[in-house]
Amino acid sequence: MNLRKVWGSVWNRSNSCKDSTKAIQVPLSSSSSSMGAFDQLPMDILVQIVMLIEPRDAVKLSLACKALKRLAEGNSLWMFYLQCMQESWDSIFFAETSLRCGYPLRMVSSESEELSFMRVYGQRAQVPDSIIIDGGSGYCKFGRSKNASPFGRSATFLEFGNIESPIYARLQQFFVTIFNRMQVKPSMQPIVVSLPLCHFDDTESAKASRRQLKTAILNVLFDMNVPAVCAVSQAVLALYAARQTSGIVVNIGFQVITIVPILHGKVMRQVGVEVIGFGALKLTGFLKEKMQENNITFQSLYTVRTLKENLCYVALDYEAELSRDTQASVEIAGEGWFTLSKERFQTGEILFQPRLAGMRAMGLHNAVALCMDHCDAAGLTGDGSWFKTVVLAGGSACLPGLAERLEKELHDYLPASICNGVRVIPPPCGVDTAWQGAKLISNLSTFPGSWCITRKQFRRKSRLMW
Repeated sequence: MNLRKVWGSVWNRSNSCKDSTKAIQVPLSSSSSSMGAFDQLPMDILVQIVMLIEPRDAVKLSLACKALKRLAEGNSLWMFYLQCMQESWDSIFFAETSLRCGYPLRMVSSESEELSFMRVYGQRAQVPDSIIIDGGSGYCKFGRSKNASPFGRSATFLEFGNIESPIYARLQQFFVTIFNRMQVKPSMQPIVVSLPLCHFDDTESAKASRRQLKTAILNVLFDMNVPAVCAVSQAVLALYAARQTSGIVVNIGFQVITIVPILHGKVMRQVGVEVIGFGALKLTGFLKEKMQENNITFQSLYTVRTLKENLCYVALDYEAELSRDTQASVEIAGEGWFTLSKERFQTGEILFQPRLAGMRAMGLHNAVALCMDHCDAAGLTGDGSWFKTVVLAGGSACLPGLAERLEKELHDYLPASICNGVRVIPPPCGVDTAWQGAKLISNLSTFPGSWCITRKQFRRKSRLMW
């Protein structure tokens, strides 16, 4: 059927161009061999015909003659094949042009000889399946890189097991639990693990603490015979999921909110990571208090969190929203129907007005604006626009209306010299944003490559340190 449509297109075009010499011909150089009757077909029709065959057949076609070789190895054909894969083309294109060279990041032009999408397609098909472990502040997501979404969730390794146990023992128990749940052997595939947002300062003690945590994670995994590990900051992974390499990530964690400036994939701690001393737990607690004030009964905090996720939102104009009818209901299995009204938007409002919950803290827009001001003053790049893309991350960052409200507040609060061009992107992949960012890396045509450290490299580096 597809071939019939293509041939019909060819027939109609040949009739319309019978007396014309303007038909697009296959560009053949004098050194190219002839394709016979196919020489008379326009190039775009030839490409459509070749698109009907499988990629492996396109490779065989390239052996027929020089003209077909040029056609079958062209980027346009293999871009089409890549678009037919499970991942979105935008994500594949971003990853292969921005992340393929590893860290430090280096952009690769899609038109450069260095980037052949035929080679990219073949390399991506051979990339080993990896295990992705995103250790969030509330929940950890884990799964295979070839799957569309995480396999499961568990308590994060910062909270796993006995909090008083040594970090090595807790990490070991945590990873063993995940591998058992997934029924995989640690030695069979690389691991991509997100590094949690902690020890935010640029001080020597904070650097030592971050290094100690990363070393402990690598030690545990390599002691379990994992062949290679890729460890990347959770904020950086969230930025990659939004197909950005520079910007500010606002992560609404379980206990705190962090505002992280990132330039070319590197956290700019020298600029300053802003921290707000409350997070998703406080939002849930505030909703709980409001429900108790209105005599709404519930069984557990889990019920309140479910209501927050299903009914709450952030108002674009808080004062105007107070005068509107905002009542809505949702049914929770085993507990029946719940109806909320003003609590729906009052919960998210404490992000911008913490005093409503009795807290003395910066509003979210104030903290982001402060971070932007520091980025602007640092003068790290010539254009000064790298920090104007704000990416939201974390479960509570998925509240409807949050991105629009934050963008509005920033435009109202920031000076004109900074606010021009500022945009706020909601969590690109919901609660799985960082996990999906790790998936981009783990499916790169060059993975594991320079993104990973092997057991041998780590042991050698450890010996040199000591």
